[in-house]
Amino acid sequence: MTDELKQNYLFDPGAPTHLTLMDRFLVPPFSVFDSRAGYWQDRKRAWLDLGIKSELGRDEQLLGFSSIVNDRGKPCPYCTGTGQLDEGLGPRRCRYCGGAGTGYSKRTLKTTSVFDPVLCEIAYRWLCAEGGLVLDPFAGGSVRGIVAAQLHRQYVGIDLRTEQCQANEQQAAEIGASRGWPHTPHWIVGDSRELLPGPPPDVIVCRYAKGNADLLFSCPPYYDLEQYSDDPRDLSNASSYTAFQAAYFDIIDRACQCLKPDRFACFVVGEVRNKQHGHYVGLVTDTIIGFQEAGLRYYNEAILLTPLGSAPIRAAQSFGGSRKLGKTHQNILMFVKGDAKAAAEWCGTVAEVALESGGATWHADGSLSYGDEEFSGLTDEPEVTA
Repeated sequence: MTDELKQNYLFDPGAPTHLTLMDRFLVPPFSVFDSRAGYWQDRKRAWLDLGIKSELGRDEQLLGFSSIVNDRGKPCPYCTGTGQLDEGLGPRRCRYCGGAGTGYSKRTLKTTSVFDPVLCEIAYRWLCAEGGLVLDPFAGGSVRGIVAAQLHRQYVGIDLRTEQCQANEQQAAEIGASRGWPHTPHWIVGDSRELLPGPPPDVIVCRYAKGNADLLFSCPPYYDLEQYSDDPRDLSNASSYTAFQAAYFDIIDRACQCLKPDRFACFVVGEVRNKQHGHYVGLVTDTIIGFQEAGLRYYNEAILLTPLGSAPIRAAQSFGGSRKLGKTHQNILMFVKGDAKAAAEWCGTVAEVALESGGATWHADGSLSYGDEEFSGLTDEPEVTA
């Protein structure tokens, strides 16, 4: 299982003397995850090298921003692609590119968001035991399902779009063909409001979700930031944020009813601005409220630092006139249904990550063994380094 993830370097068999936080937990268990770090990017590439292509089945131009760029797509280095120099003295045209002068033109640059497989791996290893069932009511691309299968977790994702589910299934078949997955990921075409149970006497349609989910894990639509389809059931196509919020709360409630007691839930969300007035709509806060109204407790929050990408260009265009900060993070919200200690105990030890490839075993009492040999040199408080 781990050869493909290049984990063999983590231990030299027979001679471990201490464990770093990364050895024990994959990433340091702090409230900030840095996806820009070299080790994170290396691991992400290792996952993508399996053949994951989450963008398949999706429109490749869901996000867009305008910039003045040259024929190679590079923004003007003097005005960072805005065409104007604004230092609080009023607008002044950039003399280098002339506000779209020789060699430059105004273009709309487009991209599509893709879920990070390393973040996915962290959620599964930390919050779900091997063999557990992961329920994803906003499935989208293939990443969460393929990572679950590779890590020996069951996965059921629900998505409105037939073409998306078909593309996911095809990827899973190709990647899993030679890997001997004990659990094949499943994607179901439909609306989570129709497939998942509601208040009695609603009938459960999704046969995979009859109160058997061990982890609720998803990344919902960020309101209208990306519009995935013209389907009126699609939350990204909601007529207003109020309509989005009502449907969102309904899906959260239904999904939480599928979760076993003493289990965790984790949603990855990010704030989005009202396109008319520019203020944040409150998606992060509403996610917390939705889970609390569904009976779960707000347990952990982490900030995921994301690559800058086009943020410098967007910030240069907007900050001077609006004071809007360039957003370069997402929020990872974790909840618990029932008893947190019982949920953590069910998940088992986290250290399978570092130890499985070296042949060592990390026990629940904090001891480490390699074969028949016990290593007493490991302290109760391993070295705290990242």
